Amino acid sequence: MTRVALFGTSADPPTVGHQAILRWLSEHYDQVAVWAADNPFKKHGASLAQRSAMLQLVIEDLGCDNVIVDERLSDRRSLNTLQRAQDIWGQETAFFLVIGSDLVSQIPRWYRAKDLLQQVTLLIFPRRGYPLQPEALQQLEALKGSWETATYVPPPVSSSEYRSEGKQKTVIPAVTDYIQTHNLYQELS
Repeated sequence: MTRVALFGTSADPPTVGHQAILRWLSEHYDQVAVWAADNPFKKHGASLAQRSAMLQLVIEDLGCDNVIVDERLSDRRSLNTLQRAQDIWGQETAFFLVIGSDLVSQIPRWYRAKDLLQQVTLLIFPRRGYPLQPEALQQLEALKGSWETATYVPPPVSSSEYRSEGKQKTVIPAVTDYIQTHNLYQELS
């Protein structure tokens, strides 16, 4: 059975942490699909198209043939994303929805969470400052959800560190060049 990792991220901008996660996923899954997503709970510093272009730069730098940017999967509702993925890869594919540990407690409030969790396995990556809470995992169990915890801990960097502090080491050089060329995140100047 084909195993596909689905990784939607704000990517505002995509960091070396995103790239490290994509590298790990490429080594453990048959196909990795990533896309820039609009998070309704965040204000974005770059447009969806710009964030997608920066993700493409990260993937090109990565050089893994089984990792793709697929904006068809971008939707505010993960269930819609999963349905599109099933249309692309087929119903017999095993789908793994990649999330950070910071999102686990929010999932029961997601649109039709129970329907989503019965069709996908959550792949939870640890995030600094967000330990997995037993209560949150119990809520997933109550929804009949299945999950795995990634055996990899990504570098402790975040997009917000770049946006708020301009930390150059949080992004790859191609992304830095893109940001400068398109005059993004000017509040750092």
